[in-house]
Amino acid sequence: MDSKLQIISGVYRGRKLRLPPDARPTQNRARIALFNMLESGLIDIDNISVWDAFAGSGAFGFECLSRYPDASVVFTDTSATSIKTVRDNLNSLDVGSRASVFQADAIGGISRYGKTANLVFVDAPYSMHELGNAFVDKLSKVVSSGALVIWEQEVGHEYSPDDKMWDILRDKRYGRARFLILRKI
Repeated sequence: MDSKLQIISGVYRGRKLRLPPDARPTQNRARIALFNMLESGLIDIDNISVWDAFAGSGAFGFECLSRYPDASVVFTDTSATSIKTVRDNLNSLDVGSRASVFQADAIGGISRYGKTANLVFVDAPYSMHELGNAFVDKLSKVVSSGALVIWEQEVGHEYSPDDKMWDILRDKRYGRARFLILRKI
């Protein structure tokens, strides 16, 4: 495996993650910064229910499983290759029943997974930036108050969520990626 993508911290620190062939993984340095921001008081690490909605390799969800012993993670993606990659990555770790993997459309899964998640990672393909916008707009109608959303967007295609539904806690750029950390009002 020639992937440079790895789990950054926690019990699985340093473990390499497989990548689907068409992946655009979030850089390790960006994930480090995002988790540092989360752990600076934005999230209750004892009660985390994660939805990695556009999973790809599953890096965000695996980082949560590694860092937070009580976290549960749902991984979804429409790509069969991505789902196989997530399952392969999952099989290399001993997370027990704390993770579930579904080949599913993220927007179609909002009513099922959005209601129970209190931390949602949104990393839609850059070529489909409208998909992320539509996802966050629809998610705002079902996710619980106080839930956090980490939303990666491509610089140049930025979209700001409805400020009556979301507080923007952080707005950071790393290379060609913009990250919004949102809290549901």
